[in-house]
Amino acid sequence: MANGQHETKKLSPELLAALHDGLVIPAHPLALTEDRKLDEVSQRALSRYYIASGAGGIAVGVHSTQFEIRDPEHDLFETVLAMAAEEVKRANIARPFIQVAGICGPTEQALQEVEAALKHGYDAALLSMGGLKDWSESDLLERTRRVAARMPVIGFYLQPSVGGRIFTYEFWRQFAEIPNVVAIKMAPFNRYQTLDVARAVISSSRRDEIALYTGNDDNIVVDLLTTFRFEADGVLVEKKIVGGLLGHWAVWTRKAVELLEEIKRVRDDETIAKEWLTRAVQVTDTNAAFFDPAHGFAGCIPGIHEVLVRQGLMKGTWCLNPHERLSPGQSEEIDRMYAMYPHLNDDEFVAAGLAEWRSSN
Repeated sequence: MANGQHETKKLSPELLAALHDGLVIPAHPLALTEDRKLDEVSQRALSRYYIASGAGGIAVGVHSTQFEIRDPEHDLFETVLAMAAEEVKRANIARPFIQVAGICGPTEQALQEVEAALKHGYDAALLSMGGLKDWSESDLLERTRRVAARMPVIGFYLQPSVGGRIFTYEFWRQFAEIPNVVAIKMAPFNRYQTLDVARAVISSSRRDEIALYTGNDDNIVVDLLTTFRFEADGVLVEKKIVGGLLGHWAVWTRKAVELLEEIKRVRDDETIAKEWLTRAVQVTDTNAAFFDPAHGFAGCIPGIHEVLVRQGLMKGTWCLNPHERLSPGQSEEIDRMYAMYPHLNDDEFVAAGLAEWRSSN
């Protein structure tokens, strides 16, 4: 019993094996009406779309779901967790499917959010360190231990431009030693910092217990094809980034599932063809349109929404924060993605399933 009171939730062997094999885990958006109220039909349709796409899980209550869901005037955090969990249960999914809850805030808030996630059957906590800039690394490690004592933790290295901060190699080295940390999502959008995490995990005693996931939406394909090799305990150790937990994969998800399955077939090939580097650039180009780095990522959430609106999965690009909207020229950039890379979208798949996903059944 953790802290003498609560049992520690663990991943089932089946889910743990799937997590280490590599999963497509979309970061679930928030669907709103024009008056910025929850659009339940579209919200449920998105969950059904991800399940039907063959995704290996969903992450709810994360950045793409909008952190404002926690604000008292909206109070949507538990509502969206419950809604997605209902759809997962309703689908009776035969394959391993991980339900990840985004967990934020100071320790007591984080633990309250963990209890809500456990109540609705979530499997793991994606633990954000955002908004805690004044906390020491020691304080953040202790917070992680408290959360991991209740449920499995996926660490989250978030880029500074959207609220993250830079951590030391030693922080990640100690982070990896925390029992019940099952994965780390690396999303610093920076090769140096990504290397820090990979090296820290390889150097830890729990290297075989932690799966590496990309959150580097600007470098998805290269991450998934990379083998990290570092010396640890006097031997050369290899580790791969096996899957992704990505806002980018909230759109064109069926194609993301196909992409990861294809990468799994070739990732042990030491002579990766040049075509993969070309595909890597194509995916990064689409991400630039969706995530809006040209304007400091100001339009990253509306950019995801715009694609889902075009597909009929959402009714509009509205966000809880009315200042979050498409940047100038962003819609035209998405037009360019559709024109240049038609093989990357899954519009036909969505069109075939849309009526069913949007039904009230």
